[in-house]
This record gives sequence, structure tokens and C-alpha cells, in this order.
Amino acid sequence: MQQKEALLTSVTAGGNVWVPRFVQSINQNKCLGCGRCFKVCGRDVLMLVSIERDDDDDERMAMSIKNRSLCIGCEACQRTCPKKCFTHSALSAA
Repeated sequence: MQQKEALLTSVTAGGNVWVPRFVQSINQNKCLGCGRCFKVCGRDVLMLVSIERDDDDDERMAMSIKNRSLCIGCEACQRTCPKKCFTHSALSAA
């Protein structure tokens, strides 16, 4: 019999089960550097960084993960991102 992986879950104030999904990566090639995700994250998880473009010598701004361990799994960054640059995943309950 195959065991299912147990996921870290929580319960909302309304009694619904919620599975937090924590930020894993940001696709900086798609990122506009608009800062919307930074503004909605109150946990100091993200920071804007300067990156070089492959096609020319110009630099541009893109979001980066500053401190993944502070993420609470709310996915507000993904919901506000116009380019859907974020990858999130649930954690196993150990």
C-alpha cells in the first residue's frame, strides 16, 4: 500500500482546511521589477536586485528571494504578480 505524503496544513478562522504554499523561486527573466509583490509581502522575504540582460549591456531590476525562511505561505506575491513569476510548494509535515 502506497503512503500519501502528509502536508503541513492549517485551519482558517472559518474552519476551512488551508495548505500553505511557500515561495521556492522567482523567474527573473519574466519579472518586470514592478515591486507589486514586494509591497504585499509584510515578511521581508523579497528584495529588488539589479540583473544584467543577456542580449545587451543594460541592467534592469527584478525581484529576488531575500529570506525564504520568513515566508508564511500566503501566496500574496503570486496573486499580485502580473507575470506569474513565482513558484510555490507545500511543505511535508515532518
